[in-house]
Amino acid sequence: MKTLIVEDEKAAVRNLIALLSEISPRLEIAGVTDSILGTVEWLSTNSSPDFLFMDIHLADGSAFEIFERTTIRCPVIFTTAYDEYAIKAFKVNSIDYLLKPINENDMRRALAKLELLRNIPQRHDDDFLQMIKSMSQRDRYTAHFLVPGKGSKLLPLSAESVSYFCIAGGETKALTNDGEWYIMPHTLDELSEIVDPVSFFRVNRQYLISREAIYDIDLWFQSRLSINLKIPKGEKTVVSKARVKEFKKWFAGKNMLYNDF
Repeated sequence: MKTLIVEDEKAAVRNLIALLSEISPRLEIAGVTDSILGTVEWLSTNSSPDFLFMDIHLADGSAFEIFERTTIRCPVIFTTAYDEYAIKAFKVNSIDYLLKPINENDMRRALAKLELLRNIPQRHDDDFLQMIKSMSQRDRYTAHFLVPGKGSKLLPLSAESVSYFCIAGGETKALTNDGEWYIMPHTLDELSEIVDPVSFFRVNRQYLISREAIYDIDLWFQSRLSINLKIPKGEKTVVSKARVKEFKKWFAGKNMLYNDF
């Protein structure tokens, strides 16, 4: 198995090679590049490696620009000292996102994912990239939050306990299934990206709801839907017209049928 290392810090390259040599001694380092231009040139003049190790911050800019300048059809493991790019990383064909300094357990987990991919029968490129994306999603979605409590306290909040997220009084809030309100340290747009879309759906600009939040649904004018929420009693929210069809499919789930009413 061959890899290209995209990293502009020499010490980080040495540490990465040493860690890989210890964990996977048969792994071959096909090359090392330290810039966007250098990586694009390497990929255009060499056969594709089996996967890439890619630092996000390079000498001449963000590594995400590489994906805009060339087509990468192999898995990518991102390495970075920052965690704010995790969501963006999983929008390309990343299978893992390792924070520096990289520890042995995280590296073993990432390489185990690669080995799993290698054991799956060969597929077309588009199917392969979709499979990488699906594998990544399990790590991408946030299952637990730390939210502000009274005074200087932080409180644990699990995503599965949330009935819905909404914008109220200029703040993003979460209402739990037990009727408790929490102020969230995220915008609703951010929450839409990091919670599991199987469990939550953005019905409009103000509400991101779970399936369990829905009491029943009324047909609304202009082909929209009005959702009656379980809590608080009498609370309603309307599915925007552009999202009605997608909402019906989401609510029914892939293994169920829905009536196109």
